[in-house]
Amino acid sequence: MATVEVEGIPFPQEITVSKPLSLLAHGITDIEIHFLQIKYNAIGVYLEKDNVLGHLESWKGKKAEELVQDDGFFQALVSAPVEKLFRIVVIKEIKGSQYGVQLESSVRDRLVSVDKYEDEEEESLEKVTEFFQSKYFKPNSVLTFHFPNTPGIAEISFVTEGKGEAKLTVENKNVAEMIQKWYLGGESAVSPTTLLSCACYN
Repeated sequence: MATVEVEGIPFPQEITVSKPLSLLAHGITDIEIHFLQIKYNAIGVYLEKDNVLGHLESWKGKKAEELVQDDGFFQALVSAPVEKLFRIVVIKEIKGSQYGVQLESSVRDRLVSVDKYEDEEEESLEKVTEFFQSKYFKPNSVLTFHFPNTPGIAEISFVTEGKGEAKLTVENKNVAEMIQKWYLGGESAVSPTTLLSCACYN
C-alpha cells in the first residue's frame, strides 16, 4: 500500500481499526532554538474520509489560508462523529514524562478555560500523566491516540523497540476532546504544519 513520507518516516495511506481510516493530514511538532529547528515528532491524522467531508460541507471551497485561521473549522473537525486516529512517530528522543507534562498542561489549561476542570477530569488526566511517566520515547517509537465512534473515549497505545505495547483507555469525554484539540485545536494546537495539512485537504 502507498505511503506518505513525513521527515523520512513512512505513514500508510490507510489504517484499519474497526473500519478503514484514511490519512487526512500530516505534520510535525518542532521548536526553534537560536534559529535551529529541532523536530520532535511526525504526525499522521486518520479519519473516516467520506463521513468527515460531509460533516465539513459548510467549509467546502474555502482556501487553506482562510481555514487555517478558522477555529470553527477545527472545532467541527474535532466534534465530527467519526472514528479518528492520531499516529505519532518519535523523531528526537525525549523522556515520556516530558511529553506527559506537556500534554497534561495543555489539556488542563483548555479545560480550565471552558470551566470543565472538575475532580473527574483531574483524576483522568493524572492517569494519562502516570501512563507516560515510565516511558522513554526512543526514535521511531509509535504513540497512537484512537478516538472510536463512541463519544468520550480515547485509547492511547505506545510501542517502542524491545518492549510490548502499553495501553490506556481514557473514559472522560472532556479530557478525550481536549487531547484531540491539542493536535487539532486551531490556533492553539501543538503542530501548525498538521493544521495546514488539514486545511489543504478540505
